[in-house]
Amino acid sequence: MAPTVFNPRGLLSLGLALLRSFQGAEADLASKLPNEHPTASAGRERISINAGWRFSRFESNPDSLSYNTLKAWILPTGNDFIVNGARHERPSGIAPGNNIEYTQTSFNDSGWETVNVPHDWAIKGPFHAPRIPNSMGALPINGVGWYRRNLTITSSDIGKSIFLDIDGAMSNSAVWINGEILGGWPYGYNSFRLDLTPYVKEGENLLAIIIDNPLNFSRWYPGAGLYRNVWLVKVDQTHIAQYGTYITTPVVSPESADVDLTVEIENKGNSSRQVEVKTDVYVLDIETGLPGAEVVVSFPPATASVTAGTKTAINASTTVTNPRLWGPKPDQVPNMYVAITTLLDDGTVIDSYDTRFGIRTITYDGNTGISVNGKRVYIQGTNNHHDHGSIGAAFHTRAAERQLELLQEMGCNALRMSHNPPAPELLDLADTFGFLVLDEIFDVWKQGKIADDYHVYFNDWHEPDLRNFIRRDRNHPSIMAWSFGNEIVEQTSASGGATARELGAIIKKEDPTRQFSAGINNARAGSEFATAVEIPGLNYQGEGRGTSFDSAYPSYHSQYPNKVLWSTESSSGVSSRGTYLFPVTSANSTTVSNGVGSDANTLFVSAYELYAVSWGSSPDKVFGMQDKFSYAAGEFVWTGWDYIGEPTPFDTKARSSYFGIIDLAGFKKDRFYLYQARWRPNLVRLTVPMAHILPHWTWPDRVGQVTPVHVFSSADEAELFVNGKSAGRLKRQPSNYRFRWDKVMYAPGDLHVVAYKDGAVWAEETVRTAGKPAKLNVTADRTTISGDGRDLSFVSVAVVDADGILVPQASDAITFSVSGPAKIVSTDNGNPADFTAFPSLTRDAFGGLALAVVRSETGGAGDITVSAQAAGLEGAEIVLTAA
Repeated sequence: MAPTVFNPRGLLSLGLALLRSFQGAEADLASKLPNEHPTASAGRERISINAGWRFSRFESNPDSLSYNTLKAWILPTGNDFIVNGARHERPSGIAPGNNIEYTQTSFNDSGWETVNVPHDWAIKGPFHAPRIPNSMGALPINGVGWYRRNLTITSSDIGKSIFLDIDGAMSNSAVWINGEILGGWPYGYNSFRLDLTPYVKEGENLLAIIIDNPLNFSRWYPGAGLYRNVWLVKVDQTHIAQYGTYITTPVVSPESADVDLTVEIENKGNSSRQVEVKTDVYVLDIETGLPGAEVVVSFPPATASVTAGTKTAINASTTVTNPRLWGPKPDQVPNMYVAITTLLDDGTVIDSYDTRFGIRTITYDGNTGISVNGKRVYIQGTNNHHDHGSIGAAFHTRAAERQLELLQEMGCNALRMSHNPPAPELLDLADTFGFLVLDEIFDVWKQGKIADDYHVYFNDWHEPDLRNFIRRDRNHPSIMAWSFGNEIVEQTSASGGATARELGAIIKKEDPTRQFSAGINNARAGSEFATAVEIPGLNYQGEGRGTSFDSAYPSYHSQYPNKVLWSTESSSGVSSRGTYLFPVTSANSTTVSNGVGSDANTLFVSAYELYAVSWGSSPDKVFGMQDKFSYAAGEFVWTGWDYIGEPTPFDTKARSSYFGIIDLAGFKKDRFYLYQARWRPNLVRLTVPMAHILPHWTWPDRVGQVTPVHVFSSADEAELFVNGKSAGRLKRQPSNYRFRWDKVMYAPGDLHVVAYKDGAVWAEETVRTAGKPAKLNVTADRTTISGDGRDLSFVSVAVVDADGILVPQASDAITFSVSGPAKIVSTDNGNPADFTAFPSLTRDAFGGLALAVVRSETGGAGDITVSAQAAGLEGAEIVLTAA
């Protein structure tokens, strides 16, 4: 059978599609994303209302409001996304909460905390929050949070449609304006819109939002509060609807691309309206986020008659000659376009809407996997949860950029959004960075994994949640496939197959251009569930669980020869950065347990990177099993970054994960270089190809003891020298990127490796024994940041000896300070067992390293001096510039 060819296109979801309409000081993200426009779109205002909220958290419910008491008023919020079932009528009468004091303008909130959103109330701690399990980070995510803010409506706004767009509220949100409930959304990861128009008045209007988090609703750290961006949209009553454009390219060649556009127009007025629809296409400069000066092509203008209270769709097509294709890095270029659609009434522009998109083809083939623009792309992916480490779940553009930068440096080319819709801006960054994305929505369906997870909402909300998710995201070129579930409990039952077919049909209705996947850990080939999934994702089944080499790939490929197969979760290797435990396993993959690759006293897991959880495998084993099956499309490693919660194997003792290739602070584990050796085999690092030595070579208590030395490299051969004496020259075996000298005896001095390709010297690396801690060395990921009150600099401190060599076991207490227009918002060190609160300005070094996250002040400009001090050591500082 011929491969299935689809042509998904990209856009910026509504979450970003209108960022051109920022106004004034409230445009606090205007310089942060490459696709944002600081200029105003004619006829439409989209205003950030992130600043100036009043906030208070209550551990117990102060007003007896809950999702169940408000459900009848919240369900209608999803009506625009209900096709299969009956829509919900808003009840008449007074809603619960309309007389609660926090929803009233008369309430004095001056004693509440002043915050800006995105805001995660739990991240400041303290840890060991009562009744919150370590799996959720042991942070105070539970309770009720109230947010209040005034909105100013001017006389010029009267007669317009006015909407509130919330990109994410964790969780069980409900919203009031001037004491009237608008609606809400229970699923904390989805974006949603509320119509303020009937309830606002000229002058000041009181917006009040409740967030209600139960104790046990997530398997990982979810964050808490208004943790994504919040927007006010003002537009003519006849306008382009929410998520109102959809662009596809059904035919693409090097010479031309057919581009199809659907524009949905909504009339919220009381009379019919006839409008003209015009759309021009420009090249998008992904560095500046601005459209090019010249129109590339225009769609034929159209006229639409829209009856009052209805929506009308207009379809149009055009052709782009010599298209600049979007493709994943490093072999292709992520070129982007922007379509600017205007609505005109009698020649006057009444609305303008930007749609970013990319032109590309994607092919799904059972033997070759994923191809983009006719070129096979082997999936070198990672799973990633949504938090940003010590700054929590509140979305920060720069924190997301940094995560993607390090993943791309490693050779990662694909992201699985595990296990929920991401912030809209993260998908836009994926577009411009050139990542492929598996966009995922659910971790559970009807049967839950824990007491209060999404299964309690599934029956009422799965259709509006899924349609909302697809419509918001479907125009991003980075998205290669959807995922409707992860390790679903009912995957082995007939009911699971029926639900899979239902969800699959919804996806195909909303986006027929992409295939859909699911993470499968139990269902077998031939089951109803696996048969219903277009791209079966094998969670750990592909490489064989644990120490088993029994792979599910052959049975799945035999049953579904035309389906793409990939490992939606692979490895689950565990380690704590820079901690090497002895003895070292002689196997290429070993299950971690107390005394085997881990230490229950120190809560360390060996960084030799040979240990995994009982269901997982080392990277080495996964590489071999992936290569054994040529039709395997690739893998998504669990995980790219450490994240808060799920601290396996110390589930009740630590606070963040050991799974990451990069630790929670953003410091690279040794595993980073193992994946880099495989994923970027010809990498030139600092002009020299890569060979990475482990462990460090500072072991004063191991003199004369066996201390294995391993080298990660894609070289053909490598020779190790210990204090100048050869320990032997080894040849690299197929699918293996680890050279092992397991009988080396420790003596202080140095390790030196010479790596060879094609018989010639290809790479060299040296590791030396460190002396006693002498001083601190301070560096920053960027020394110039925007003075917008949102931009970040990640400042690293290393404890070094007198010669500047990192002291790898240093744990000195480092105190940070800052002067100038900035604030230190958090510190960290990458140790999953460090329960020091993240806002603390004093942090013990871990593996000789510590981190401070510095945020600029709004409107600040000038020098920012970040200093680090430690008792008995020479301190250091670095000067940043806010511009």
